[in-house]
Amino acid sequence: MLSLKPTYKSAWLFIGIGVLIISVGVIRSTVRRVTHKADRANPGLANTEARHRLAVLPRIILWAWERPEKLDFIDTDRTGVAYLAKTIYLRNETVVSRPRLQPLSVRPGTVLTAVARIETDRFAVPSLSHSQIDSAAKEISGLAQLPNITAVQIDFDARVSERSFYADLLTAVRKALPSTTTLSITALVSWCQGDDWIDKLPVDEAVPMLFRMGVDRRQILSNLDSGEGFQAPLCGQSAGVSVDETLTDAPASERIYVFNPDSWTPDSVAKVMEKYQR
Repeated sequence: MLSLKPTYKSAWLFIGIGVLIISVGVIRSTVRRVTHKADRANPGLANTEARHRLAVLPRIILWAWERPEKLDFIDTDRTGVAYLAKTIYLRNETVVSRPRLQPLSVRPGTVLTAVARIETDRFAVPSLSHSQIDSAAKEISGLAQLPNITAVQIDFDARVSERSFYADLLTAVRKALPSTTTLSITALVSWCQGDDWIDKLPVDEAVPMLFRMGVDRRQILSNLDSGEGFQAPLCGQSAGVSVDETLTDAPASERIYVFNPDSWTPDSVAKVMEKYQR
């Protein structure tokens, strides 16, 4: 005869099981908190997968913006190309995508980064809704399907009011990208100095833009020349420079992204390699 009435032994057994379950839950919660703290302290370098993804990028990467570019003469073992592949406009409730319209010529084997530039309309102010996050993430992650793409980079000068949207967008993009694809962002220098919001972003690197810095340029470069690095760990791996703004010393970074306001030529590339190649 089956009885549902508990005995003293079964009661103690249930209590023991309950204590064990609670203990396991506490341990898991503690591990999650500790792991989360460690990840936030150094989100890029602490991640083995991120290190592997970044390892395939060459030290010198040339930005190729929206103009005809012929870069089939570069040394692909030492130089990569990050080209503007798409511009995304956020307006009201919509996401408008404009693909690259200018030709780009590169040699087979060139390490390519597809860049998505995001712009927000100041008059038709975007809602920054979940639907816009989903649409923009789909547009950006789709760049990984282009031929020979190693990395995807996002160029977005997000205002303070847009940071939450940007963080959610980056999370969605990272989830949608293949695990082997590097996720990079450009970064305002202010994001890298005393502003820890960038530490929480799920990206492999943030590239501080050491040009077009405005009135703070002299002070920022003075701090860097004195050996004062960026506080944000993600900003310590790469740097963005421009051929038309002279730096006293080359940034002590693993990778240098170089912008040229004009079309690249063999001579301009040679000067970049002479200045920044180790």
